[in-house]
This record gives sequence, structure tokens and C-alpha cells, in this order.
Amino acid sequence: MNLKEKLKAGQKVYGTMVRIERNPAFCIIAKECGLDFIMFDCEHAAYNLETLHDLFMMSNAIDLTAVLRVPQLDKESISRALDAGAKGCMIPMCETPEQAREIVHWSKYPPIGDRGYGSGIASSYYKTGLTTTDAMGQINDTVIAIAQIETGLAVENVDEIAATEGIDALIVGPNDLSITLGIPGKVTDGKEIEAIRKVAAACRKYGKAFGIHGPDSLQRMFADEINLVIYSTDADVMRKGMKDLKEKMVGFQTE
Repeated sequence: MNLKEKLKAGQKVYGTMVRIERNPAFCIIAKECGLDFIMFDCEHAAYNLETLHDLFMMSNAIDLTAVLRVPQLDKESISRALDAGAKGCMIPMCETPEQAREIVHWSKYPPIGDRGYGSGIASSYYKTGLTTTDAMGQINDTVIAIAQIETGLAVENVDEIAATEGIDALIVGPNDLSITLGIPGKVTDGKEIEAIRKVAAACRKYGKAFGIHGPDSLQRMFADEINLVIYSTDADVMRKGMKDLKEKMVGFQTE
């Protein structure tokens, strides 16, 4: 099953955010360690599309789903990333049902959206021979469109956003959400928890996947609700690994 099918079947899927790693071997390591997906970050990182294409191709080749957090909501950011081989896009700061519909417009082929079709490109593994209708259907059945919920306005509109046909998942961005709620950095404040619960409820109601890209406290608090599990970043993983390495080396010298 692909990632989208696993989510529809009620399975939990696991991944991390990638911001600095450019070597395709990272994809192999992530797969070997049991991750289901990795999400490359173009909102806060400096990737170019050529580099992303190569990373997407490696991920596709080893059955590791590659998703991109795009920098903004537009055709350039969404459709080109999917044409380059991404199997999903997360759009930051989605606040309204109109924006949710625009996400679908650029990420899904007709009859769901209006994404422009290109044959024999990275999105279809450079294969040819399928009819246009079959190819669009297969890709629509694979691509995941994710609305990132990270403002107070988004929470107010979350039912309409979650109800949008073609939106597959909602992921909370707790830091930005706390800022717009007037409690910067206080991601476990009661006001924030109430907002996140509203997002989780909307996902349950409309059958959409739910996730939080946030700290341990929120991951544990909403563990029963989360099925699109995204945690930490490649930089955090390396930082922790190096700290552990230093502690072990110091320990060898003091035993």
C-alpha cells in the first residue's frame, strides 16, 4: 500500500522533517530505519528544485514517500514540486476554505483539481504508455495534499478546510499557532490545546489524517489522535547523535 492507502486504512505512518541533508543516501538510511515518509522543507530551508528532484527520485525508487513543505500557496510551488517527483505537498499557513480549494486546484488532476498534466516526467517515474486518464487517476490516488493549520483563523475555519474534497490531511504547526493565539512559545497552554483538539475533531469528522509537527509533550498528549506522525528534523537528529557521541567518548576516558 502507498502512504495514502495506509492512512485511509487507519494505519499510523511515521516520518521526519528534512532541512539540511542533500545526499540521496539519507533516504536509504531513513527507509532502513523504518520510516514511511520524509518531508523536505522549502519554507524554512534552502533547497532548489534540481536537488529535490534527485532526492524525490531516490525516495520513489526505494518506496519511501517524499513530501515537500512548499514555501507558499501557488502553482509554481505546488505543481512543479509534484512534477519533479514529490508524492505530496504540505502548504503552510492555510487559513480558509478558499485556500484549501486552491491547494487541491494545483495538486490534483481533474476531476478533483486542475493541475496541468505532463506525460513521461518524474511524477510518473519517466514511464510512458499509460493513457492520460489512467495516469492522472493513479497519481491522484497517490498524491497527498496537506493543509498546515497554524493560525487562529485557520482553527476558526478548520471544519470547512477539513471538509474540502481533495485535502487529505491537516498538520498543526504549534509554534506559529501559539504566536497567533497571543501566547508565543506556550504550546501546551490551555488555549493552544483547545485549538489543537478542534483540529483533531475536524479530522475525525471528515475522515482526514491528522498530525502535529511539535514537541514530545504534544506528541504524547495527542498520540491516540495522530495517525500522520511527523517528529523532529534531520538537524535535531544529528545534533542529538553528536551529543550522545561526545558523552560516550568522554565516558570512555573517565571509566
